[in-house]
Amino acid sequence: MKSFTFLLMVSLLSACGEGKENSGKEEESTAAASPFFTPDPKVVEEKPVATLAIGEQAPDFKLPGVDGQYYKLSDFDDKEVLVINFTCNHCPTAQAYEERFNDLVSTYSEQGVQFIAISPNSPIAVLPEELGYTDLNDDFESMKVRAEEMNYNFPYLYDGDEHHFSTAYGPTATPHIFVFDKDRKLTYQGRIDASEKPGTGQAEDAKYAIEKTLKGEQLAEDKATTPAFGCSIKWAWKNEYPLKVNEDWKKKPVELNKISLADLEELLQNNSDQLRLVNFWATWCGPCIVEYPEFIEIQRMYGNRDFEFVSVSLDNPESADKALKFLQKKHSATTNYLVDTDDKYAIIDVVKNDWDGSLPLTLLIEPGGKVHYKVPGTIKPLALKKTIVDHPLIGRYY
Repeated sequence: MKSFTFLLMVSLLSACGEGKENSGKEEESTAAASPFFTPDPKVVEEKPVATLAIGEQAPDFKLPGVDGQYYKLSDFDDKEVLVINFTCNHCPTAQAYEERFNDLVSTYSEQGVQFIAISPNSPIAVLPEELGYTDLNDDFESMKVRAEEMNYNFPYLYDGDEHHFSTAYGPTATPHIFVFDKDRKLTYQGRIDASEKPGTGQAEDAKYAIEKTLKGEQLAEDKATTPAFGCSIKWAWKNEYPLKVNEDWKKKPVELNKISLADLEELLQNNSDQLRLVNFWATWCGPCIVEYPEFIEIQRMYGNRDFEFVSVSLDNPESADKALKFLQKKHSATTNYLVDTDDKYAIIDVVKNDWDGSLPLTLLIEPGGKVHYKVPGTIKPLALKKTIVDHPLIGRYY
């Protein structure tokens, strides 16, 4: 009996030790899997921002890149020229210059020129209404997506938490480039070129500044500084307006109107000059409820352009109050309908498009009724936004 008790105690102690050992391994594994940087954008105290003057020294920085590495100014000490582009994801002007900046890197990187891009924008200072020309916000994860999609051939760094370093350079818009010589003194700051629309400019101002700086020659005084046209920097202390707009949206009236089968058919014909996104949903449909807020964000993003979102509830007509309550809770200040029949098969006959009757269903309809994009089941928000903004009726540029 004593022998049995002893063996039992040994077994229990071994199990505890094994548990601790495994626990340690799990913690070690979790630590190893944790990201090298966790974004934490926050509101900060306003401070004066002055743009660097020609001849001033490049301020130091240490910033996370989308490639999983930190970068600091001294990492590029071996380069003859340093070009810093303050840019972002969402701005149409910034997007218009992406390929030109990539081309600059391809042309000059073998000549001792280092290019980097920094996003100075705070994600919490950007409203959905300011994202009408993009599918992405300015958060760190979105930066990774954009860098991969556009094959960025340069480090893309994030300074959107508290703007510790961007404020020292003083960019006024996105994009805004700064060119520094071997001693890291500023030789040029301003635009990439004077023609925003892709295909109409060849980065003339940037090329002139880079080539002069490579030769060690001083730029002409009237060419060393140019205006940087684009979207204003979204500093995190300028958040009163975003807060107000968000609150104003929540105060908008939310209505739910009945729609007949005939009117539903007309709705789907889209006799307008806008893209029409129609989502069929119901309060009893779990996936519908979960994804619904995405449609409100999409309406806020593209609603000021040639676009409209329409929700169509397939709740039974007697459940209209329940559907309206849900829409109010989600601040669905859009066009909302509930089909005035409980004959679901009649609705399927009107919707067509090989719909099997399962919810949710989302249709992106062009003027004239052609379905440009169909999603049976749950949407992938980024894919849907990309489809909308890349449609010829919308587009990413002014």
